[in-house]
Amino acid sequence: MSTATATRLAPPVLDLDARLALADAAMTVRLDQAAVAFEVNTAYLPGSDPVPHIAETLPPALAPAAAPSPYRTPIADLLHRARQRIETDGWCRDNLFDESGAVCPIRAIRLEAAGDRRLADDACVHLLDRIQADFTWAETIPSWNAAQTSAAPVLLALDRAAHHAHTHNV
Repeated sequence: MSTATATRLAPPVLDLDARLALADAAMTVRLDQAAVAFEVNTAYLPGSDPVPHIAETLPPALAPAAAPSPYRTPIADLLHRARQRIETDGWCRDNLFDESGAVCPIRAIRLEAAGDRRLADDACVHLLDRIQADFTWAETIPSWNAAQTSAAPVLLALDRAAHHAHTHNV
């Protein structure tokens, strides 16, 4: 065999960047296939979240740019971001959200928690505690929210809850 034929049959030598790009592409395909298989295999299972659309998050390109939070504790920071979301998207009184994109406090918290259900639940519990400190008749966040006539008390409750969480290192 001549050297020209040997060179023609030798596999191309790829540099590190090319090998990494190929590995990345292969992994992306495999992860996409695994995600589809998971969805298909678990579609019949009842969800652990009775209201799964509460935890939906906006794609990064559509998420509003938030100002830096003045709070350093996770719950205080989350409550602050939920307040900002209600200011940005609007306040919804009798539903989780409406057709214009306005949200209730619970949905705002869940969206800002970005899928961290435990953090969102802790923030909701803290918010309810702060609401009940001022409104003893309030049994739940939705019942209290439905009794409000404007967004002002909701924003104030989120502010107070965030400040309380911050000062108590919650």
